[in-house]
Amino acid sequence: MANAPHGGVLKDLVARDEHLRDNLKIEAHGLPDIVLTERQLCDLELIINGGFSPLEGFMTETDYKSVVDNNRLADGVLFPMPITLDVSREDIDRLSIASGSRIALRDPRDDQPLAIITVEDVYRPDQVKEAIEVFGADDPAHPSVAYLRNKVKEYYIGGKVQAIQPPTHFDYVALRFTPAELRAHFKKLAWRRVVAFQTRNPMHRAHRELTVRAARQRQANVLIHPVVGLTKPGDVDHYTRVRVYEAIMAKYPNGMGHLALLPLAMRMAGPREAVWHAIIRKNFGATHFIVGRDHAGPGKNSQGKDFYGPYDAQDLVMKYHEELQIEMVPFQQMTYLPSTDEYQPVDEVPKGVQTLDISGTELRRRLKTGAPIPDWFSYDAVVKTLRESYPPRLKQGFVVFLTGLHGSGKESIAKALQVTLNQQGGRSVTLLLGDTIRPELDTPFSATEEEHSKNLQRLAFVAAELARAGAAVILAPTAHKQAARDAIKDTILHQAGPGGNFFGIHVATPLEHCEANDRKGVYARARKGEIRGVPGVDETFEDFERPQLTVDITKQNVPEIVHSIVLLLETDSLL
Repeated sequence: MANAPHGGVLKDLVARDEHLRDNLKIEAHGLPDIVLTERQLCDLELIINGGFSPLEGFMTETDYKSVVDNNRLADGVLFPMPITLDVSREDIDRLSIASGSRIALRDPRDDQPLAIITVEDVYRPDQVKEAIEVFGADDPAHPSVAYLRNKVKEYYIGGKVQAIQPPTHFDYVALRFTPAELRAHFKKLAWRRVVAFQTRNPMHRAHRELTVRAARQRQANVLIHPVVGLTKPGDVDHYTRVRVYEAIMAKYPNGMGHLALLPLAMRMAGPREAVWHAIIRKNFGATHFIVGRDHAGPGKNSQGKDFYGPYDAQDLVMKYHEELQIEMVPFQQMTYLPSTDEYQPVDEVPKGVQTLDISGTELRRRLKTGAPIPDWFSYDAVVKTLRESYPPRLKQGFVVFLTGLHGSGKESIAKALQVTLNQQGGRSVTLLLGDTIRPELDTPFSATEEEHSKNLQRLAFVAAELARAGAAVILAPTAHKQAARDAIKDTILHQAGPGGNFFGIHVATPLEHCEANDRKGVYARARKGEIRGVPGVDETFEDFERPQLTVDITKQNVPEIVHSIVLLLETDSLL
């Protein structure tokens, strides 16, 4: 039989509130509303379908503080992760949010009302303490600390929710199971023991061997339960990963495994996250849960050291073993033995026997360069899927980001580079000049600082989409603040998929030359006070930190600069 839910009762709020659905939907139409972020949407889905049992809403201040300090809700039930609904001071004033308020929570994709929250309290958390206690350090190298600093608003609202409807999904609908549905599936198939495997990465032969071995040792079945919500920035997109999972399921013994998708927003919180994952899998009916080395670890901190020890996650899950009531299966590092064509746990291989392994870094290199990936490491169908989504370097898009003062020559360089890349062929080449999508429709230096920042974000978004599709993009705005440059680079790296190849080039032509050759009179007008916001006059052009290339048209001519950029791209195997 399936494992009992955490806290004893599955909090399936969709089923609980089904008889109220029509009335709640009508009520939501007249209520103030909050359009959820992507992370809040993932959290709400798992609150209302019971994946986060025993939660029935977003945490109040009492629960939040108890979880941050003690890994427990205020009533003492083990729950290690704060599940919060963040709002701004502006939201609170605009929506008149206070204790007793009822607020509709809407899907950001289609604006449909998903639930109504009855506010119990509004509080301002100590987010630095949250970072230190939950993630181990207030270090922006941790993706969730960076998210906390840059995207989470300053207030949280707590309260129980009433469910109107779950979010509508259009991808892989047949693979999406609620806890109640998955429990019913296990019951129908008479699965009494279920080993759950958590992953946010593609699976290969070693993962298949590990999970099959774990199931056979426990006379159990296998639940492959990958995360398809928010994962670590830079991860393989979930569409590609699910195609990989579907291909690898055919390699399991008939009837042993089942694939179901989990709409979780990961926090990469290492030990706490492992306990949280175990609770979630328990709610979905699993009896066993595989916990790996450095489970849900985000990698290196700002000092270049791992955020968590390799066995911290396993140790914390074992500490709470009695309360969790789900058996931990330690992840065994598997290695390939060519002499017998099989995988074995590393600690069971006799001394002197040859073994073979391919690291994640080496796999990514082979995918990028088109180098062969041996069949002992992965399956042909898996490799084919990965190669379709991650083409070799010569077919990947990229972004060349040129910035400098007005009149620095960046536009001349950009136009010349476009001609050179068009001559090479193999990709479409897009040129985005100026600080807006259509600079010919706008008066230069007429935007406010906020408008300028938004325009640069729009440019970055367009560039990322083009690069994702395999285009070469030349971007040449006057991005005079380092924060804006960092934001553009971050957008390209995290949203352009395999086209996330970014080259920052500082056109460091001196102000004196730019002003002396300013045929449009921009600097003269700025010095008379006729226009404002001109870098070099009334705005500082901040130092460009860590550009891949620095050029100056007073020291090099345009053909020489273009040639140096081409060499940079060739060195990176993109040309």
